[in-house]
Amino acid sequence: MIIAKQEDVTPKVLDSYKTIEDLRLREIVASLVKHLHAFAREVHLTEDEFRKGTELVARLGQMTTDTHNEVVLMSGSLGFSALVCLLNNGNNGQTETTANLLGPFWRMNSPKTENGGSIIRSPTPGPAIFVNCIVQDPKGNPIAGAECDVWHSSPEGFYEQQDPNQADMNLRGQFTTDKNGRFWFRSVKPAGYPIPIDGPTGDLLRAGKRHNYRPAHLHFLIFRQGFKTLISQIYSPDDDRLETDCQFGVTRALIGDYIRHDGNAPAPDVSGEWYSLDQVFVMEPGEAKLPKPPIK
Repeated sequence: MIIAKQEDVTPKVLDSYKTIEDLRLREIVASLVKHLHAFAREVHLTEDEFRKGTELVARLGQMTTDTHNEVVLMSGSLGFSALVCLLNNGNNGQTETTANLLGPFWRMNSPKTENGGSIIRSPTPGPAIFVNCIVQDPKGNPIAGAECDVWHSSPEGFYEQQDPNQADMNLRGQFTTDKNGRFWFRSVKPAGYPIPIDGPTGDLLRAGKRHNYRPAHLHFLIFRQGFKTLISQIYSPDDDRLETDCQFGVTRALIGDYIRHDGNAPAPDVSGEWYSLDQVFVMEPGEAKLPKPPIK
């Protein structure tokens, strides 16, 4: 494997990995090598730029902890997370879908909560929101017994593990659909929020003169045997950053119908302004598999 010139490198590397037994892994490695080498040639990557790139990759790992995932933030800021999601959902990218990014803040073992219950677990000021959801298959049949994780930021724009003033698992809950495929709950209306910019992701956003805000949204993860696990975010239409989401997550199918009301709330302790959201989720047949949580 003696290399004489730069043109020799790519075929030599490709040939060396032909022994990978896993056919899918072999395909991915071969394509990665081809595109990575082509990228270096296209931009004529300098040695100094190469070293800076490897330092950036190292920083992504160094900054990822049990409560912060810099790799996921960078992937989203490059639009890579959104692209992979859309390629793999909605009839393999051919139709609109309610699937969306998992994001860096999903945690396992959210508190099991009865339908109609609240996911507010410590004082959290803000307008109340009452959410009613239906989970269906592609033919419109209800899916009973689906486990539905819900989580979102506070009206101040923080997830609970970022905010010492919030109780553990505040604004998180797990529900189970009834025989009609329904689950419903109460919370406070979420707000848009800034993603952390003290690492490589922030450097990239500043270089592009981009803001670091995500529009307001609710997260959902729906699991049921016989169906592909559905990960979704439903965005509030009144957020002025829908068009400029720093993570490129907003699609037309994910802009929810958040309706503002005054008075006559579904709960006697709510007066004045409150919101409602009705949402239908469609699960595609497939493998029921939970993702690895990005944080603990």
